[in-house]
Amino acid sequence: MDGINKGDVIIYACVIIGAGIGLALGSAFPGVLVGLGVGYLIKISMNNEEK
Repeated sequence: MDGINKGDVIIYACVIIGAGIGLALGSAFPGVLVGLGVGYLIKISMNNEEK
C-alpha cells in the first residue's frame, strides 16, 4: 500500500462498518457520518500514542 497510510485505512474501515450498520437500521448516511467520526477519533488517538 504505497499511497495509503494506516490511519486512512482505519477511517475507511470505520466508514464502511458505519454504512453497514446504518443500512441495517434503515438509513446508511447517518451511519457513514458516525463511522467517519469514530475513524478520525481512532486515528487521532493512534497518532497521540505513537508520539
